[in-house]
Amino acid sequence: MRRLFVAVLLVSAAAIGYEILLMRVLSIVQWHHFAYMIISLALLGYGASGTFIALFRKRLEPRFESAFAVCALLFSITMVACFVVGQRVAFNALEIIWDRSQFVSLSLLYLVFFVPFFFAACCIGLALTCRSREIGRLYFFDLAGAGAGAILLIGLLFIVYPQSALLVLVTLALIASRLVATGEIAGRPLKTGQLAWLLVMAVIAAGDGLSLRPSEYKGLSQALQVVDSRVLAEASSPLGLLTVVDSPTVPVRHAPGLSFNARQIPPEQLAVFTDADGMSAITRYDGDPESIAYLGDVTAALPYQLLDEPDVLLLGSGGGDGVLMALYHGAGRVDAVELNPRMTAFVAHAYADFAGRIYDDPRVTVHTAEARGFVARNDRRYDLIQIGLLDSFAAAGSGVQALNESYLYTVEALREYIDDLGAGGLLAITRWIKSPPRDNLKLAATAIEALAQTGADPARRLAVIRSWNTVTLLVSNGEFSGDDIDAIREFANSRSFDTAYYPGIEASATNRFNLLDRPWLYDGIRAMLGGDADAWFWDYKYFVEPATDDRPYFSHFFKWRTLPEVLSLRSAGGAGLIEWAYLIVVATLVQAAIVGALLILLPLSGVRRTWSGGLRYGSYFLLLGLAFLFVEIAFIQKFTLFLGHPLYAIAVVLASFLVFAGAGSACSARMPGHPATRFARPASIAVAGIVCIAIVYVQVLPPLFAWLIGIADGLKILLSAILIAPLAFFMGMPFPLGLRHVAAEAPDFVPWAWGINGFASVISAVLATLLAIHFGFTAVIAFALSLYVVAATLRVA
Repeated sequence: MRRLFVAVLLVSAAAIGYEILLMRVLSIVQWHHFAYMIISLALLGYGASGTFIALFRKRLEPRFESAFAVCALLFSITMVACFVVGQRVAFNALEIIWDRSQFVSLSLLYLVFFVPFFFAACCIGLALTCRSREIGRLYFFDLAGAGAGAILLIGLLFIVYPQSALLVLVTLALIASRLVATGEIAGRPLKTGQLAWLLVMAVIAAGDGLSLRPSEYKGLSQALQVVDSRVLAEASSPLGLLTVVDSPTVPVRHAPGLSFNARQIPPEQLAVFTDADGMSAITRYDGDPESIAYLGDVTAALPYQLLDEPDVLLLGSGGGDGVLMALYHGAGRVDAVELNPRMTAFVAHAYADFAGRIYDDPRVTVHTAEARGFVARNDRRYDLIQIGLLDSFAAAGSGVQALNESYLYTVEALREYIDDLGAGGLLAITRWIKSPPRDNLKLAATAIEALAQTGADPARRLAVIRSWNTVTLLVSNGEFSGDDIDAIREFANSRSFDTAYYPGIEASATNRFNLLDRPWLYDGIRAMLGGDADAWFWDYKYFVEPATDDRPYFSHFFKWRTLPEVLSLRSAGGAGLIEWAYLIVVATLVQAAIVGALLILLPLSGVRRTWSGGLRYGSYFLLLGLAFLFVEIAFIQKFTLFLGHPLYAIAVVLASFLVFAGAGSACSARMPGHPATRFARPASIAVAGIVCIAIVYVQVLPPLFAWLIGIADGLKILLSAILIAPLAFFMGMPFPLGLRHVAAEAPDFVPWAWGINGFASVISAVLATLLAIHFGFTAVIAFALSLYVVAATLRVA
């Protein structure tokens, strides 16, 4: 049994590690971590395995050790096979609007990554089913392994590339197979298979068969197609895969928003890609300001025309262009904040001489921190807070970021930035432009709402200019003066930039140089500042209402009523008018429902049915499956802002929920099978605990996180686990309580209970994301709590 306990721990650790690893890999090879899809895949594997074991239990139980060892070996093999095959599935998300075959490819991708989780779940399910006398300790090692696997994977990604981390997880599963299959239990074919796979792993580790294959439409793939381009360096961590590219024959020219009137072109540059996209540049600087004079002819240089020797806070320093711009314009002090220390190391060390050692300038201080956390804990006031371009033009224009949670551009974030400005200070944000405008108008709407909440008049504190491909928005901590407006107009006119808004602007002063079919930005901002903003938001073709911390999908602009018009234009190049990533969530929900029904519910139709009350039982387990994942997904997002990165939040929240829900499940075994008191059933007590704690957290967590966001990462992780513990503890009770009651009253319904709960869990991970996009995470939590209450009223446990 000791070997089995360790084997269960290893398999569980490898499964949760593989789940998080796939999120990291999809961020690199596609454009998003697709957390909702990966969580759904893992749950589909567990649900389908429960159905499989229920159908074949009589054959599997006498051969338990061999079956466990074979499943662990297949888990190990399929982790690698599906990792490789999944990257070769001909899925191009950019074509999903006009090529219906991409939906087939998406389904194929879903099924490919489902396979490893199925075999991992079979291992755990077999152990719990065939060694039920040790179910308490087995469940403990299962959940302990999940928690350890999440921590292990995050730690591995700090020191090795994702491919190497995969080999560690594969080895864990192989060790689990070997631990259980010992002596006479391990037949010659199994031993041969284990040895053969070990040799194959050695060959794979020595070669490059696991190399990542980013989409051909991502910036890195396109850059490497240029003649003589080459990769100079790479650095990997959970925060991103950084790739430095040199292109001597066709030089890199990265100067977003550069005026057509500019007399100076950028000097030699090195491109730095984050997760194969989101390019920034390290610019060669020899100390001569004239060599970087082009930095005065971009839209992002506007605030420097209004300020004299400003103290600057740069959020997202990237390759150092923002720092270089501040120094060129005579900044008195520059605080540069960069989340990824590997990026800072490239500029400060590896390519320090190339970059002119700008980080050694006494005016410059580089901080490794998350932007919101730094702002929250910093007491200094700045003349200028600047947020540069943090994504690529291609990604911004193609709708691939519609599901990216960004807490950098929310109403709450902008209010914090404004609070950190001195009197007359400026917040400057530069974004790529789309036509018709989307994120520029949403940014303006968010700024207007943030200013309105402070009691200021937004109409007197906003200014917007645009070039042919960028828009820069200024928010002033004070009203713009007449001299300020003159400086804005002179800066824009001399560089052929269009003024889109400033206090007192007339329509004739807009859309003069870089012509659009109409002055979209001017019209939109004027409408938002007017008395009928709600009607304008409703009529506009895109969703551009302000982003908030509760709905942090800044790049989500999709409206269903626009879809027919866009589809009618797709053959005429209209595909770029829609946010395709949203449609992928919808498609994933549909395929999750179909695949879940086929692999979980349909096979159970062959199980003998002799029970009564099936509708009540089925509704109970369906509601629990939906509610549990709704709460879990919502709190992953609630903790993302606090922990600073989605991957950290996924690892910490998933691990904590699993461990403490397991503890709650174990405690539920000691609760009486009938009402615990004369007033309530055990499940009702658990639901009451869930509802009370969740309601308190919805109110308390935002101010608590705002207060503690600046503490050390280790303390954040510990505090997150402590906060999750009581909620997860109670959430772990209703399912085993109901299952115990069903096992006593209608034992033939037990496989259906597992299957229905598994099916609900598969679709709820995706459905929660859709609900959050439209209604916010607080609404998702409220909906989940209502489902828990309805489940309790069914009086199953």
